[in-house]
Amino acid sequence: MQNDNKRFVERDRDWHPPAYAPGYKTSVARSPSQSLVSLQTPSASELTGPDFRQLRMGRYDNDLLMNFREDPALAGSAGLPAGERIIMFGRVVDQYGKPVPHTLVEMWQANAGGRYRHKKDGYLAPLDPNFGGVGRCLTDEQGWYRFRTIKPGPYPWPNDVNSWRPAHIHVSVMGPAISTRLITQMYFEGDPLIPLCPIVQTLRDPEAVETMIGRLDMARSRPMDCLAYRFDLVVRGELQTYFENQ
Repeated sequence: MQNDNKRFVERDRDWHPPAYAPGYKTSVARSPSQSLVSLQTPSASELTGPDFRQLRMGRYDNDLLMNFREDPALAGSAGLPAGERIIMFGRVVDQYGKPVPHTLVEMWQANAGGRYRHKKDGYLAPLDPNFGGVGRCLTDEQGWYRFRTIKPGPYPWPNDVNSWRPAHIHVSVMGPAISTRLITQMYFEGDPLIPLCPIVQTLRDPEAVETMIGRLDMARSRPMDCLAYRFDLVVRGELQTYFENQ
């Protein structure tokens, strides 16, 4: 935890990878070819809202073992998803360790076989008829969030001859305005695919990679049920989690 009197911490541009990283092939087409435009006069919609404190959550919005089959619109079946059951939890805090309450945390992921429920995912692993792969929750007064889900599987992608993504869960944290939404990924402690991933390799600083790794927490695990992984999110300052869209 930091001292509140600590000086303002300027963003470290070396913390984030270059927009153009040929080893990560899709960055070649997506990287800007011209100078970025600075918005000197943002509109009110870019500076305020939405306020999620009054958002009503569903009973199983943060429980991916249950939310797919409980939503009639998703046409889930009555079974439970296949795979290793886990709890993903942590706190959203600022650089001084102060909690960020009532902020929306969303997550999405592949199933245990490494396949997303998305029309463009053509991986040969089967879809799980009992798993949707999306969840959301609001942080409490102390900044805590929690999800129950299935550990996702790794999957291949056409970056080169044999590229595989490590098992990961995408996480979105909503700031005080729609333009301050932050997105990152949680990898799993000890996964040997992490240092081999071309996306991870775009990061120059090993500490940036460490901020995206969920740590096994046996104290929060449930005996004979599921393991727990803690993934704290630091939204600003020198201790910030690496966020993909900064």
